[in-house]
Amino acid sequence: MPAIVLVGAQWGDEGKGKATDLLGSRVDYVVKFNGGNNAGHTVVIDDEKYALHLLPSGILTPSCTPVIGNGVVVDLSVLFDELAGLDARGIDTSKLVISADAHVIAPYNRTLDKVTERFLGSRRIGTTGRGIGPTYADKMNRIGIRVQDLFDEGILRQKVEGALELKNQVLAKIYNRRAVTVDEVVEELIEHRDALRPMVADTGLLLSKALDDGKTVLLEAGQATLLDVDHGTYPFVTSSSATAGGACTGSGIPPTRIDRVVAILKAYTTRVGEGPFPTELLDDMGEHLRKTGGEYGTTTGRPRRCGWLDVVIGRYATRVNGVTDFVITKLDTLSGLDTVKVCVAYDVDGVRHDEMPMTQSEFHHAKPIYQDLPGWWEDISGCRTFEELPVNAQRYVETVEQMIGQRVSAVGVGPGRDEIISRHDLLEE
Repeated sequence: MPAIVLVGAQWGDEGKGKATDLLGSRVDYVVKFNGGNNAGHTVVIDDEKYALHLLPSGILTPSCTPVIGNGVVVDLSVLFDELAGLDARGIDTSKLVISADAHVIAPYNRTLDKVTERFLGSRRIGTTGRGIGPTYADKMNRIGIRVQDLFDEGILRQKVEGALELKNQVLAKIYNRRAVTVDEVVEELIEHRDALRPMVADTGLLLSKALDDGKTVLLEAGQATLLDVDHGTYPFVTSSSATAGGACTGSGIPPTRIDRVVAILKAYTTRVGEGPFPTELLDDMGEHLRKTGGEYGTTTGRPRRCGWLDVVIGRYATRVNGVTDFVITKLDTLSGLDTVKVCVAYDVDGVRHDEMPMTQSEFHHAKPIYQDLPGWWEDISGCRTFEELPVNAQRYVETVEQMIGQRVSAVGVGPGRDEIISRHDLLEE
């Protein structure tokens, strides 16, 4: 059976759990391969809402093994708080597996994240302040702490001492914060060591054997294409690889074993944090989309910036990720509008761009060129086949499909697990 990559096609919050739900019991492993607890997603099961931050959505499917891959950075306190919350609601979390190579967020990284954002002022990135970026920076600087280090206290202390030689200089001399002691960092990091030990494994080997045995593995991205550190709207991006290529480096699965790439595209566009957003609506329509779509961050509660769908971004996501299938979510949010606009190109200083501009400056100055599509007024949340949708809703999906250059295999019409219309099997050509 295949390995399937699941990515967000925009700036995140697209509803990636919809695709996981659609595959359901056909998926044996769900792997989170990047990011940390800086992004969350909400899954609705039988009117019960589950807000997940660090855990892969497969934690809610009893037949599935959830995996936190080596490309993830783990805040241990958040991990165990999240597990405890699910356990209290009767969710079995005992099958969770965590890579021994995943990096751990140290307390000094959370501190540095927050004080750096304040120091940047108007030039801030808009991070969640959870230490994600500094932890990835430590990884690249080769002074990071991995899950496996927690089980050898001698190595752990050496690594913490080495990191603090630099961190304390920065905290004290640049930010006027107190120095951090080795003991307090080690004490926090080993607090959950004994509970963590049974969960830790060589996940690359585990997943390779699973594929050899004919199991289906779903590789689930955190964040989204335009937040990817290489291919996103840099520098207003996350610190990890959120595109399909990151699925390989973040899980240990080689690209030759990936059969499908499924991208989630919200029927309109949202963004959290700073950075350019060509179709952003700063008027009553933007507020309407925010309220109707419930566009507030799962992790931070921050109101999301809202705008019309941008198919230039959709085409870019198709190209960068090698998308084979799209899932459009939240189509129901657009019900009740006479006209629905779609951005089909940009005007950059009088020059039309049908593809993403090459430079940050060009994208920052991009003005949307819209095509108006007829809206619909019907409640579509009860539709379960494409033919049951209002004609104008069908035309909207078909037009978007043509514009982004790849098939739309499913359409979300509500927040519930069953409120989705399947048009093509995500596991088949």
